Parts: sequence; C-alpha cells; structure tokens
Amino acid sequence: MSSPGESTTTAAPATPPADPGRSAAANGRPSPPPDAAPQQPGPAAVARPDVTPDSRVFNRDLAWLEFNRRVLSLAEDERRPLLERVKFLSIFSNNLDEFVMKRIGWLRARTEFPPSDYEPWPTAPLLECVRRLTSELQQWQSRIYRDSIRPALAHEGIHLLEYSQLTPDERRRIDAWFAREVFPVLTPLAVDPGHRFPFISNQSENLAVLVTESEHAEPLFARVKVPGMFSQWVRVPEGEAEAGAAPGAASWRFVHLHDIIRNNLDDLFPGMKIVEVAHFRVVRNAEVEAEDDDSDNLLELVEAQLRQRRFARAVRLEISSSPSRRILTPLLEELKIGPEDVEERTGPLDYHDLNDISDLDRPDLKNKPWRPVVPVRLADKDRDIFSVIRDGDVLVHHPYESFEASAQRFVTEAARDPNVLAIKQTIYRTSRDSPFVQSLIRAAEAGKQVACLVELRARFDEQSNVRFARMLEKAGAHVAYGVVGLKTHCKASLVIRRETDEAGANVLRAYAHLGTGNYHPKTAQLYTDLSVFTANPAITEDVVDLFNFLTGRSLKSRYRSLLVAPVTMKSTFLELIDREIAIARDHARGASPVGGRIIAKMNAMEDRTVMAKLYEASKAGVEITLYVRGFCCLRPGVPGLSETIKVVSVVGRFLEHSRIFHFGAGKTDPVDGEWFISSADWMYRNLNNRVESACPVLGREPRARLVEIFDVMAHDRRTAWELRPDGSYAKRPPDPDAAPDSPELIGTFETLMLRARQSVGV
Repeated sequence: MSSPGESTTTAAPATPPADPGRSAAANGRPSPPPDAAPQQPGPAAVARPDVTPDSRVFNRDLAWLEFNRRVLSLAEDERRPLLERVKFLSIFSNNLDEFVMKRIGWLRARTEFPPSDYEPWPTAPLLECVRRLTSELQQWQSRIYRDSIRPALAHEGIHLLEYSQLTPDERRRIDAWFAREVFPVLTPLAVDPGHRFPFISNQSENLAVLVTESEHAEPLFARVKVPGMFSQWVRVPEGEAEAGAAPGAASWRFVHLHDIIRNNLDDLFPGMKIVEVAHFRVVRNAEVEAEDDDSDNLLELVEAQLRQRRFARAVRLEISSSPSRRILTPLLEELKIGPEDVEERTGPLDYHDLNDISDLDRPDLKNKPWRPVVPVRLADKDRDIFSVIRDGDVLVHHPYESFEASAQRFVTEAARDPNVLAIKQTIYRTSRDSPFVQSLIRAAEAGKQVACLVELRARFDEQSNVRFARMLEKAGAHVAYGVVGLKTHCKASLVIRRETDEAGANVLRAYAHLGTGNYHPKTAQLYTDLSVFTANPAITEDVVDLFNFLTGRSLKSRYRSLLVAPVTMKSTFLELIDREIAIARDHARGASPVGGRIIAKMNAMEDRTVMAKLYEASKAGVEITLYVRGFCCLRPGVPGLSETIKVVSVVGRFLEHSRIFHFGAGKTDPVDGEWFISSADWMYRNLNNRVESACPVLGREPRARLVEIFDVMAHDRRTAWELRPDGSYAKRPPDPDAAPDSPELIGTFETLMLRARQSVGV
C-alpha cells in the first residue's frame, strides 16, 4: 500500500534507502532491555470527560480504545519478532473496525438523549473524545508503519514499495500481470444523470476518480472497487534473470493492488483525462435493529438482519490525504455522514492487508511455532477419554495444552462410541470446517440423540451459524436457537453413556465439558482458555438441567453447583463478595486469622452492580486483584473508594480469554478457597441478557493450577500493564535480580509455555 508522500509522477529509487531511524534489530543492535518498554504507549492520552475527581467509573468506549492502545504498542515493541509486530498492526485495525462498527452508530444515536445514571456523561463531548482518540491512535499506527516497520522489513529483504519505486522492467511485468489477471475483473462505475451512485460495501477499498473528456469539460466522478479476491500486497513477478538465481537470493518486493490499479487507470478510462484519484474505504454500522426479536422463526429473522446489515448506515470514511471537494463532497452526500466522521490518512488505509506480509514464509522473523502439549492424563491413546474422566476431573489450559486432544477428542469419541446414547452441545462460534459439527452429524446419522444449541445471533458469525444449523437439521439433529430474548454464550457439552457399574448393573452416566472459550479449533490455538471435564453428578446433573433450559421450557431457578446467568450467577457472585466483606471485617476485629481476598480474570469489566459491590469490599479492606485483558470501567486506586483494588491487563502473544474467579473464603491457602471458571465476563450483558455458566473447580490439583496461573500473571513485568486512577496504563519495572526465565523477564505466555513443556518432560 502507498506510503506517505505517494506520487505518481516522480520516480523514486528501486529500493528505499536505509532509514537511520529503523529498529534496533534491523540495524543489528541488541534489543533494548525489558525496562526500556514504554510506560504509557503511544501519543499522550487525550483529555477524557469520564475522568474527574469524583468519577467512580470509566466510560467503556474510552476504556476500549485504551485497550487498543496496548495492542498497538505491541507493534512498536522492537523486542518482538518483526512479522509478529506486523501482525499486531493488522490486529489493531481489526479491533478498531469492530469498535467503530459497534459503537460509533450507537453513540451518535445517544446524542439525542440526556445523560442517565448508567451513562452519566454528555454524549456529544464523549463522541468527540472518541473520534479524537481514534484519530490519534491511527496516526500513531501510521508512524509505526512508516518509521519502524517498513524500514525494518526492507532491511530484511521485504520491500513494501510504491508503484513509482519500481524499476521500468518491474513496471512492465506488474502491468502485464494486471492486464491478464485484474483488468477483466474491474468494473468502473461512473456517476452522472444516467448512472446512480454505486453502493459502497462495508470495509471495501475503493478508488474515487475524477475524469474529464477535455481540459475545459466538467470532471465526472467515478468509482473503482479494489477487488478483494486477490492478495492486496502483490509480489512483483520475477524477471528472467532473477528466475535462475540461487534460492533465497532475490529479495521480496511487493506493491499494493490499489496502487497498481491507480497507475493503470488509463486502461479503464481510455481517451479520458485523469484529473484526481483518492483511495478510500467505508465502515458501516453493525447494529441492525430487529423488527421483531420474538419472531416465531429466528432463523429467518437472522437471515433478514444479515441482508439489512449489508446496507447499514455508514459511520466512518477513511480517505487518502488532501482530497479535493469535488471528490469528498459526493462521498459525504451519498454516504450521509459529516466531516467529523472523515479520517484523512497519510499511510495505508487498511492494515488488514498486511496479513499477506505477516504470513510470509520467514520463520526467522516470527515466533517459534508453539505445538500444544497433550496433558499427561490424556496421553494414553489406548484408554478412552471417559475412563480418564471417571478417575477425577480434568482441567486443561489452552493453547498450552492441546484442544484437539481434549475438547475435540471428547466429542469425536462420543460420536463414535456405540455406548453413547446422546450428545448435547452449544455452538456460539466455530470454524468453517468445524470438526464438532461433523462429529454431531455423524452421531445423528448413526442414530444417537443429538441436540445442538446454535446461537444464530453471535455477532459477525451469524451467516456461518445459519449454515451449521441447516446442516445439523438435515442430518436429523435436534437444533434449538436458545431462549427467547437471551443470547446463549455458555460453552458446554454433555454426553450420556450406557455403562456397567461395579455391581454389574447397566447404568446411564453423564459426562460434561465446560469451558471458557468457543468450540473453535483455530482460535483455540491463539486464545488462552480453560476446560473442565467431569463426571461428578453434582455438576453433570446441573448440565442436564441447563440443556433442558436451553432446548425446552424451564423456570428452574436453582442449580446444585453451576452458576447460571441470568438466573443465579450474578446474585451468587454478589453473595460471595459479601462473604469476603464479612471476613475482612472480622479480620479487622481480630476475629478471623485472614482477611478477605478476591482474584478474578476476565475479558472485560463493566457491570455497575458488581463494581459497586467491589468498591464496598475495598472500603472493608478486601484485597482485590482483577486481571482484565480488555476494557475495564472500574476505577482502581482511588483513596476512600478503591484503595485495595488492583487492575492488570496482560496482552501479548496469545489473546487472554479465560475467565477465572477466586474467593478466599477465609482460607490461608488459596487452593482451599472457592474457584470457578466461566464463559462470562463481569458485564451487564453477560450477567443479565445471556445464558452463561460458571463451573466450580473442585479438585485440589486443578485448583493448584489456577493458583499457578495467577501467580505467573502477578509476577509478569513483560506483558502486563497496570491500570492507573486516571484511566491510563503503565508497565511495572522488573526486578533487576530476576532470573532470565522468570515471569518478570519473559512474561506470562513464555512462562506458561515453558512450564507446559516441563509438565510432559520436554
């Protein structure tokens, strides 16, 4: 993609000159020490309307953008392998697009309403702050790409070039490729009295072109869509001389597809004069209002909403710098947005395209591939997984331990086992070629009772889930779409198996898998999640009731062991916090040997009732540590409000996705306290508007593993950021005497990878 200062008239050197500001690694210098990491990444934080002396909570949208700031800091971190840094540029853009699609339209709609108890900030200045911070983060992203990433790639022989930087021979080769492969696909669309303004699809890249028949004629507007079926970074075809070169001798030279099209517009508009060209993309609102959320046919409703989303309102226009009014005005008029929702960019518009570069076969510039270990208890392939589970609950930590050898094996074996009578499973998100769906289909075709709860309203996965639902129904599985008015977000599988007990009698035994992450083999290699496998009737009987709630009709309001939202989870969590408050007060009076203790890990923190209860706990002296990877609306470290609350965000190689909740229960040893793993964050939507589950972790060995996870994160000085009372995040300096392989220096992810290998003797 074009870089700042793009020009189609002035030729530049075929290879960019060495950049004196390139990364330390690119210049052959040693990487900076761990304590050289930025304390507050990126540009200075903008003034926030949600941070005042009496503020009790942070605004979720500004907190979400602060999370994106931490993600972007990973692209700037020169201690990381270069192509991993490139990947984080793309991840940041993906996160930001999702934020814009979900939140900007909602905020614009909120400007019509006054502040409320739940949203106490005036929306107009809040929206302005969101736009300003978004712009500043994108400018920082452009600087990282321009000043650090691109020069470092060039140093490694990977050149991201502008068309004008190609040699004449390279231009001939790339033009020939364009004429052969791309030109027949393009459809230039003119805008005039006989041609309506074309529809601009969400997140597509486009060229706005002004053309004229003569010097004195009025320029006409046209749009050319950059086709998405091609790699956007096009490798320059090798010439004859290079074809015979030794392997690895030729450098990798790329030019962006939009730049190739831009420099071949004469072929699309023959005989016309090109007056001006601008590169742009549009982001549309993802919030589509349901006409009837209680529709009798949810499948048809979701399909209708998908069709509506394609034509949803535009909420943002990103465009190359300094477009003329003749380019910008028709875009604004047709997209129905104002200048405040336009972002002029001097670098690439869509950093998702850099996935083409981060996927290059350059293992020397990437993290060493991680191969998950098979948990010791599941390593015996001659033993069926159900006999292992009968010996005691199994806790598995992904991706350190194999998802394929645990969760996937559980359902695969159940589908093949002639003694299995029934399989039930929830699907929220899964891969396109999901082995879980295939196993359920095989089980149904084999005559087993198969019930699957497919959540059709899983954001951005609706189309895939509609397809899975139809496949399962066709195979004879019982498919349900959940409870009316609630999304089903819990991650659960249930297997009913005919067995022989110790007395020789036939019995039915239930086995359950409960997890914190989706049944998605691909994300299971990238996200950290936890799974519990159990045959404990205290849990499996609850799972039976949970599926009856999901697939049938149930008013059940109490469960034996599981915490189930929206029925029992929130109230039980509040009761558990109240118990820690009582313990802390007893400890202050000398009536308890230990104080109150709460440690929780989640993706996001936003529920006001839970936060208010945590503030009450802090005032009582309860020690509270929250590991919140994404946005956190709780304000820690405020005297008289939250002095004993610490909030830490861990970001790095994997996406921290597991949810763990610990309550000290008056026990000195954390292993003896209460532990849960859950599908739910402490967010209002999870606790009130979704079906979620939290599973108690009952065995000492599994609990000890959860203690270890928290201990590693507590000592992390490499990938952990601590939330400050002003809403910013800071790194904690490492102990100068820390061991080279300690969490202080290598961080959470590398530490847990190391320990996973040690657990199996590798």
